[in-house]
Amino acid sequence: MTGLLSTGQIRNMSRVTTRPEPVRGQDSPKSIDEPGPVDNPDGAASDDQPRLSVAAVARRLGVAPATLRTWDRRYGLGPSDHTSGRHRRYGPDDIARLEQMQRALLRGASPAEAARYARAVAAPLPQRYPDAAEPPQPDGSGDGPMMLSGVLDGAGDLGFVGGTNTGGRGLKVAGAGPRTRGLGRAALALDSWSVQRLLIESMDTDGVVETWRSMLQPVLRAVSERRQRSGSGIEVLQLLIDCASTALRSVIANAPAPVNPRPVVLAPVPGEAQELELVALAAALAANRVGHRLFGAALPREGLAAAVRRSAPAAVVLWSDQSHYASPRVLEDIPITRQRARAFVAGAGWAQEALPAHVELLGSLETAVTRVSETVLG
Repeated sequence: MTGLLSTGQIRNMSRVTTRPEPVRGQDSPKSIDEPGPVDNPDGAASDDQPRLSVAAVARRLGVAPATLRTWDRRYGLGPSDHTSGRHRRYGPDDIARLEQMQRALLRGASPAEAARYARAVAAPLPQRYPDAAEPPQPDGSGDGPMMLSGVLDGAGDLGFVGGTNTGGRGLKVAGAGPRTRGLGRAALALDSWSVQRLLIESMDTDGVVETWRSMLQPVLRAVSERRQRSGSGIEVLQLLIDCASTALRSVIANAPAPVNPRPVVLAPVPGEAQELELVALAAALAANRVGHRLFGAALPREGLAAAVRRSAPAAVVLWSDQSHYASPRVLEDIPITRQRARAFVAGAGWAQEALPAHVELLGSLETAVTRVSETVLG
């Protein structure tokens, strides 16, 4: 329809009709609708870059707001244009420095070393360190990530038992190494990229078994205990499991060609919903050039039997964490004897006294890798 004015048009007309007419030869009076200098409540009047509050930056990094204030007070890693009487607002350069510090902490550096690294690789900060003993001095040129003194070797104590770590309430992993503490920080911050990267780097240098024993298993245990104490944190545990599975499967995908002609069948018993330990075993075997067929938790009993028949394996490993799923009858339903396959079981659900004589119970991951490798490769 025509002839009707919108609300916006009426508002614009009222502005025009109520504006005073300027007098010739005199300065026009300032209209309330005309733009002019306005104080920016965020303290960003000098540029148009977005600035974030303490709470917003804390959510972005996965730390407590009090942690940001501590980093500002102790190490000078705060808002670069903060003035008295205004709320703290972080600009892009400020956030970039904090992200560099976060990355260093995830690698196991102490807060002081991480702050020095952040200053060295980012733009210089204003010289204001009211609570520091002396102005921190950057080390090195910062040409590459995580190459500064103390960042890789994890000098200093991260205080990872208690409530001072990333993400609020801490993980009880006292005595753990810097990589383990970094993995815990990344998990609490829900930083999936860092979790996977830390695990992959550790497996590249120390191997799957050592990474599982000294890094992944302690953090998994600590996250589970934290959830039992607080009743929350299921998202942390689930993310850690998913990321660990991804990292372990990357080892399987990039492993050298297997040398055994007959594979190893690895599968959870029907009904089990968790399979991470079995994926770790598969990754360690793959690194040893032991070929395998890994099946997930959704494989039913008839599918497991068919997989054994078709694969003609040299060994079968059935994993169970829950005792009510770990029934010896599962072993009777699969054609292990006809395939002349060695039978192994693994996991906390099995009891040695309930197993048939021809079935061997595997203990730790290291023992499982050794026994299965010896059986298949001779």
